[in-house]
Amino acid sequence: MVKIVGILGSLRTDSYSALALQQAIERVRALGAEAEILDLRTMTLPFCDGGDEYPDYPDVEVLREQVKTADGLILATPEYHGSVSGVLKNALDLMSFEHLSGKVAGLISVLGGQSNSNALNDLRIIVRWVHGWVIPEQIAIGQAWQAFNPEGKLKDDKLSQRFDAFAQSLVDNSIKLSKNV
Repeated sequence: MVKIVGILGSLRTDSYSALALQQAIERVRALGAEAEILDLRTMTLPFCDGGDEYPDYPDVEVLREQVKTADGLILATPEYHGSVSGVLKNALDLMSFEHLSGKVAGLISVLGGQSNSNALNDLRIIVRWVHGWVIPEQIAIGQAWQAFNPEGKLKDDKLSQRFDAFAQSLVDNSIKLSKNV
């Protein structure tokens, strides 16, 4: 069984990124993967200063260990000013090749306006830089305030099918590249 860790790159209380990540996590679990969410809203992380040690912040080690032991990652971010959220970028900066190299990653961005790929492209570059593998399926949800019903489920069947394909690709490719299988 592969382990997938989703990282929520939003600090907003009623986060659409959290709803999107939950949809992806439910789908990878349905495919038999072990899956959990690292919610950056509940973690106390410092700003990355380029150092290796953050003894006053035990959540740094929690983040690093959870990612290091994962076979695959889901990175979910709101798109702010045409790019990835600062909190997700900072969390990724707190890790190194030791934690991220060889990981399969699926990318999700959520926008209030029209869907585009800016944050996804930036995340793709970051993951590639640390020798990770990004699946070709990606999710960009524009006008997120219209995408979910009151129960947090996707309204659009085609978007739901894209989440299914995303989850299948993430699990399949994590199995192929996993050192644990």
